[in-house]
Amino acid sequence: MKKTNKMMRVTALLMMAVFLLSLAACGSKTNTAETQAQPAQNPTAAETKAADAQQSETTANTADTATEAVSSGNKTLVVYFSATGTTKGVAQNIANATGADTYEILAAQTYTEADLNWNDKSSRTTTEQNDKSVRPEIGSEKISLDGYSTIYIGYPIWWGEEPRIMDTFVESYDFTGKTMIPFCTSGGSGIGSSGKNLEQNAGTGKWIEGERLSADTDIAAWIKGLNLS
Repeated sequence: MKKTNKMMRVTALLMMAVFLLSLAACGSKTNTAETQAQPAQNPTAAETKAADAQQSETTANTADTATEAVSSGNKTLVVYFSATGTTKGVAQNIANATGADTYEILAAQTYTEADLNWNDKSSRTTTEQNDKSVRPEIGSEKISLDGYSTIYIGYPIWWGEEPRIMDTFVESYDFTGKTMIPFCTSGGSGIGSSGKNLEQNAGTGKWIEGERLSADTDIAAWIKGLNLS
């Protein structure tokens, strides 16, 4: 009888052990399934901001590279000063014919109609042209001439010469290694000594003889006659 009771206790203990092992196994499977079912955590605000900043920097660098490639590929520049718009029109025609970039010289103090009155001996332009030492201030931002080997430089003829603001411009840059081509617009006067004046004031660059141009000038024929190549 005692032996029977002992066996019953052993059997009960074994059954209890099997039951506990079964519970542990179920719990492990449940935890694994729950872990696999959990969605990925959302990035924090700081992580998102950092990712956005990195993307913006990559985009900006790509844009800068593209801009640099376009700029360095153009070897011709048209520089011009135009108080009334006439020279600007001719400059744009040259740019269209050559595929050149353009740069407009703007006066820090805009020339008014009264300033341009050549009949007034006290007008601003009259007094400037009568004094070769005058250097009107340029209002447009400076331009880098890197990458340009040919520069057309245009202006109106005032009192037989280049406007003094053109002297300001050429004295502000180094044209070493660049071919400089002056051109002018005028109601009747030729280019005169203005090109030579600019060459002397610049002190650098290879300057070729310029010419008076108009809206009716055959720009392509004029450029071909320069024999730049």
